[in-house]
Amino acid sequence: MPTSAPARRRRLAAATTALAALGLSVGAGLTLAPTATATPPGGKDVTATLFEWKFDSVARACTDTLGPEGYGFVEVSPAQEHIQGGQWWTSYQPVSYKIAGRLGDRASFQNMVNTCHAAGVKVIADAVVNHMSAGSGTGTGGTTYGKYNYPGYFQDQDFHSCRTQISNYGDRSNVQNCELVGLSDLNTGSGYVQQTIANYLNDLLTLGVDGFRIDAAKHIAASDLAAIKSKVSNPDAYWVQEVIYGAGEAVQPSEYTGNGDVDEFRSATWLKSAFNGGRIADLQSWGSGLLGSAQARTFVDNWDTERNGSTLTYKYGSAYTLANVFMLANPYGSPNVYSGYAFSSNDDGPPNGGAVNACYQDGWNCTHAWRQVANMVGFRNAVSGTGMTNWWSNGNNAIGFGRGSKGYVAINRESGPLTQTFQTSLPAGTYCDVQHGDPVNGGCTGPTYTVGPDGKFTATVGAGDAVALYVGAGGGSTATPTPTPSASASASASPSGSPTGSGNTATVFYSTDKNWSAYDLHYAPTGGTWTTVPGVAMEAACTGWVKKTVSLGTATGLAATFNNGNGTWDNNGGNNYALGTGNVTVKGGATGSGDPCATATASPSASASASASSSPSVGSGASFAVNATTAVGQNVYVVGDAAALGGWDTSKALPLSAASYPVWKLDVALNAGTAIQYKYVRKDAAGNVTWESGANRTATVPASGKVALNDTWRS
Repeated sequence: MPTSAPARRRRLAAATTALAALGLSVGAGLTLAPTATATPPGGKDVTATLFEWKFDSVARACTDTLGPEGYGFVEVSPAQEHIQGGQWWTSYQPVSYKIAGRLGDRASFQNMVNTCHAAGVKVIADAVVNHMSAGSGTGTGGTTYGKYNYPGYFQDQDFHSCRTQISNYGDRSNVQNCELVGLSDLNTGSGYVQQTIANYLNDLLTLGVDGFRIDAAKHIAASDLAAIKSKVSNPDAYWVQEVIYGAGEAVQPSEYTGNGDVDEFRSATWLKSAFNGGRIADLQSWGSGLLGSAQARTFVDNWDTERNGSTLTYKYGSAYTLANVFMLANPYGSPNVYSGYAFSSNDDGPPNGGAVNACYQDGWNCTHAWRQVANMVGFRNAVSGTGMTNWWSNGNNAIGFGRGSKGYVAINRESGPLTQTFQTSLPAGTYCDVQHGDPVNGGCTGPTYTVGPDGKFTATVGAGDAVALYVGAGGGSTATPTPTPSASASASASPSGSPTGSGNTATVFYSTDKNWSAYDLHYAPTGGTWTTVPGVAMEAACTGWVKKTVSLGTATGLAATFNNGNGTWDNNGGNNYALGTGNVTVKGGATGSGDPCATATASPSASASASASSSPSVGSGASFAVNATTAVGQNVYVVGDAAALGGWDTSKALPLSAASYPVWKLDVALNAGTAIQYKYVRKDAAGNVTWESGANRTATVPASGKVALNDTWRS
């Protein structure tokens, strides 16, 4: 089977367009197709593409993140049996229409669909139907195949007679009848081929799939796709087609709107131009001259474009984050948030074969879960049906705009902070800034802004940052069980649970008699600030107990509440729990002291902490690796709660090596069984410290060897 360049079935060099041509959406002489109606519902039109995630991992994401955050759709990578190999592109060389790829079998796919539906999330299946493979061998499900022979599906006569690679994008026949980078091209004009493809799509529909992304649709005649769609049992299923625009090319995206939506690649290249060296003030007309809003699916990047350089990627830091914020706030199109993984080689396949054990670990980026992105999904749902209003810009790289009388966003791409009074159409009131806090129980865990009777509010927006307000995300004091942190504390980039000094700790033991599936500790050191809701995850201690050790600095205790991570709280009847230092317990509403596990049977998942006075065992510790881009003069450090990690003192943070830039690496000796919390920071030559965002990272050193931590900087 092919193992190198021919297997990468992509053609993005032909798709890169000059911005001067952004307005040219239809080639000369083309007739616009009538538009289809199978578009996402207006209230929840945001898709999250979880690229190369196993179906079991997608199911958990639907329950834990996508549903609660308001995503309408999740797009999953191809389910079809495909050629063997660890590279990502093997998923795009099918060898049968069995659900037997690396991401899961039929049962796991069915479970994913059911779980996502229960969470209010619809499922889009990525369907590879333009072609089969580029060679011969045995597939991931055991099917033996040849390039033009797929038993039970297709034989030689079912493929186009042009057996050479596409060479001329100005020739429609060459584009749609010849082979995309050497992949056997199905004769989609054949009634038999159309019905066989429709049978596969119908099979997915029987499993509950709500729509399809048609891969490489540009290489299938729009009329052939219409014929296939007419044979599908649910003609109203959502369709989005991958048709890459090329100026002056024979095949244009507008031809496909009669079948459904189309991925609008120009929207992404436009964003890169503005956020990477251009002016975001020029985005006032974003979408003008492209496909109509009702037919366009917008995105910042995808797995192809992040590898060929035509769009922004996670490696662009705050520019990437802000582009996602802008896309979700803007009324044009239906947004698709891409969530992939860190890679150093363009061929790199998914970490752990697609299994996501936790976000931000093993290289999984989890863009869909970033607060700055996820909270804008709620923003978009809240402002649905409104147009863009109250545009403001400084003429360069700071902008603000409203969504009718329902929302307002300000974005600063300048190199320094911006203080500005913004005119909005919002009703007077106090609003949660969902870029830096979460709206909870009618309140806010972060900073709030007051809009006056004249619709104005004043904000200082940091460099590379944004502010977003919308009706329904209120402010004022946050309802129990979440206390009201000050705006400055909530906006701080210091780690959740970081100490105010050095010394005191508390190990909080909490009874598991509530039988929750997860336990989080939401706390504040006495006189300090609260962690971000839902707090920090607790770990198994022994039968009947979970625990969490937290650093208190100079504080003499902490206020605490507990929750299951999904809205169920134990806040001591609204009074919070007042706890001291050392080993403390909470059970049945009563507090106590001591270690309830001292004589209990240890849970198999519990790990004993090594004595602080003992030296690490030979070879035990943590291997840190973080993908982080830096400016000239900046370096990356790791700091954490363990003494060996500086005890949250950034002056004692450990420098990582840039020898494998942009991946920074460091091995640290730690006792076997040690549980750590840590975060990465950037330092410049002047000693200025920039913390990465998000909750503290956690890890436990194994009984032997090192725990490998493959992380991505969180902007």
